[in-house]
Amino acid sequence: MEILRTENINKSFDDRKIIKDISIHLKQNELVSLLGVSGCGKSTLFNIISGLYVPDCGKVFLNGEDITGKPGNISYMLQKDLLLPYYTVLDNVCLSLVIKKGMNKKKARETASPLFKTFGLDGVQDKYPSQLSGGMRQRAALLRTYLASNEVALLDEPFSALDTITKDEIHEWYLDVMQKIKLSTLFVTHDIDEAILLSDRIYIMSKNPGVITDEIVIERQKPRSNDFMLTNEFIEYKKRIISSLK
Repeated sequence: MEILRTENINKSFDDRKIIKDISIHLKQNELVSLLGVSGCGKSTLFNIISGLYVPDCGKVFLNGEDITGKPGNISYMLQKDLLLPYYTVLDNVCLSLVIKKGMNKKKARETASPLFKTFGLDGVQDKYPSQLSGGMRQRAALLRTYLASNEVALLDEPFSALDTITKDEIHEWYLDVMQKIKLSTLFVTHDIDEAILLSDRIYIMSKNPGVITDEIVIERQKPRSNDFMLTNEFIEYKKRIISSLK
């Protein structure tokens, strides 16, 4: 079932066309990646979907409802975790419940606490962000994003700052936790391997202006281990993506 859809999104800044006629969709429990070179308009599109920007023309629909230019309907996680250093991890995670949903702190903590185990964060509730590894900080940020909206999340290169070993670990964890929480995700990345490993489908974007040039369905069942990256199937997907990007 389709949960999110954009129709013919266009956006210009200072008479320069950034994105043109972007029509994409996201089904329930899907992870769909937007893959393209820097400057192709991926973040601009995310800002429009989240309601932070208003498109010059086009519409954004969530569960069939027009949410164009209406922020607060979809969670949005940027590359940096943006955890507040003087808040505990628990209170950082609860911020979305307190600010967006108006919960008092006690109720927010009671709501968030049971999910710490699911997100691999059990035992760090009372720690501060400076006491966590980069991977654990991203888990906390993802939990905060999930609590803001348990339907759709926009993730803008959430793992790009992690080292290779940590990134591999969090990929495996992410695929597992996504199966548990059933969150539909639109995912921006520059990393071809990451897109193939995590995605149900991949949209390829070109630039000047940003347009969708290809849609690739990844047939391999999830969750996928890193061994998938050594297969001929994976290599063929990668060849097609590189060809599309060129």
